[in-house]
Amino acid sequence: MTRYLITSALPYANGPIHFGHVVGAYLPADVYVRTLRSLGEEVLFVCGTDEHGVAITIGAEADGIPYAEYVAKWRAVIKTTFDRLGIAFDVWSGTSICPQHAALSQEFFTRLDHNGYLVQRDTEQLYCMTDSRFLADRYVIGTCPHCGFEKARGDECPRCAKWLNPLDFKDPRCKVCGTVPERRSTRHWYLDLPKLRDEFLGRWVGDHEWKENVGAFVANQMKEIEPRPITRDMQWGVPLPADTPGDIAGKVLYVWFDAPIGYASFTQQWAAARGAPEDWKRWWRSPDTRLVHFIGKDNIPFHCVVFPAMLYGVKQDYVLPWHVPANEFYNLQGAKFSTSGGWYIPLDDYFARYDAEVTRFYLLSSMPETKDSEWNWRDFQACANTLLADQIGNLVTRVLRFVDKHHGGCIPATDAAHRDELDRILLTECGPFGDPAEHVRGFRFRRAAEQLIENARVANAFIDKLAPWALQKTDPARAASVLATCCEWIAWIARWSSPFMPIRAQKIWAMLGQQGEVAALRAPGIPRRETWRTLVAGTKLGLVEGLFPKIDDKAIAAEIAALEERRKAVAP
Repeated sequence: MTRYLITSALPYANGPIHFGHVVGAYLPADVYVRTLRSLGEEVLFVCGTDEHGVAITIGAEADGIPYAEYVAKWRAVIKTTFDRLGIAFDVWSGTSICPQHAALSQEFFTRLDHNGYLVQRDTEQLYCMTDSRFLADRYVIGTCPHCGFEKARGDECPRCAKWLNPLDFKDPRCKVCGTVPERRSTRHWYLDLPKLRDEFLGRWVGDHEWKENVGAFVANQMKEIEPRPITRDMQWGVPLPADTPGDIAGKVLYVWFDAPIGYASFTQQWAAARGAPEDWKRWWRSPDTRLVHFIGKDNIPFHCVVFPAMLYGVKQDYVLPWHVPANEFYNLQGAKFSTSGGWYIPLDDYFARYDAEVTRFYLLSSMPETKDSEWNWRDFQACANTLLADQIGNLVTRVLRFVDKHHGGCIPATDAAHRDELDRILLTECGPFGDPAEHVRGFRFRRAAEQLIENARVANAFIDKLAPWALQKTDPARAASVLATCCEWIAWIARWSSPFMPIRAQKIWAMLGQQGEVAALRAPGIPRRETWRTLVAGTKLGLVEGLFPKIDDKAIAAEIAALEERRKAVAP
């Protein structure tokens, strides 16, 4: 039986995430997982934080706290954002706390080396005598050789945006202590990507079916591929295996190498916690598994080239990615999200004022699936008010309140004399409808969100056409049949909505007086005239209340003004 192993790119534990991250790799994965489960598929959803690397050490040292404490702080902050948005992983861990991670990463290194896919090179690197350590690029500052900026970083100049090599600085300085470093030779291991390309990767990439934006990116990667370093001189990270020949003191695996292995080590952790430690192999080494990576555009090289090369190179029958539905970039009101530049949305304040499920739906409806898109405050308001409140919220409340008032709060029966005619009107005359789940399976999340709203419009057109409030005065029996038909359609909306807005879907389900979890039901597909009615007449409704409060113009104007003020506050 086919099973689906779903991963979202491991967020880096060096700060909070923003909506651009959420919509790029985490929310679509959550909706995909919920949809697959509703279709009866076996699914495992894996994620956690990426917790090694130079940026972590710089941040922790700046805060004056141990590295482990620093990543634990950000791991918790990031998880809080996911919890607020209802993004539910089957396993959530971190590369510095997963008990299995170091051993599995070292095993990858050893097997790749044994199989001939690692090479060693001696390179020059700057060494700080005061701090007694080799300096990673970000630990070096100096004058940019291109524009003359005196405080350029060793990896990039913030003024001219040129990529830099710290060895090109005429006046390099240690960022921590200010000492002028010296050049020293150091040996590192490289993943031989050209060899892997020629042996396997090039053919696999060429034969694989990619999303259009991903395929073009990967094709370019194949042309320019070079050996990639997989070790660094630093203390924070996964150490090289103890039996590695040579001087390996102070050497760790490069963060980009050990991070994707976290998908597998976290799965090992999940299996061990369930008392079945070998079960992880069923997910990672079975041809029945479909591995799907949800990522942003910047992670395409790692997930479509480097990680598949690693999985192949260890020669242990690891599954390779089945699909990588990478998204483009998601911006904010015409510019990139930037905490340091003041161009961001403070999430604590945001969630104190706005609904998380409205947020989920808006993000899905504005996803950067094939090109860059953005969060726009007025579009967010229109989504909340015009789409959700007017099309779904108003539909549910006006129907169920009318039922509550005229039918003793119980779902009325459909008179057999009316059924065929009402089915024909609803299913053929009130507009197109479809199955959102089919769009989700095809990674068309924007279209799936649109489909849900189109389906709600069908019921609104039906109500407007048949006007049960008028029928109640002239033909109460027909009015009852119309209302019963509307209740049936609302039940379908609850089931269609569940992957997108699980809390609202359950609330609608409960308003209809239905028992159990709507998310536990099979995805409904599309209504068929012979079988689509499932509600029991006489069922007592639950508490009927508003679903989507509207957002007024003043609130949105205030958000836009606050955004501009944040930018001005940090402007030079």
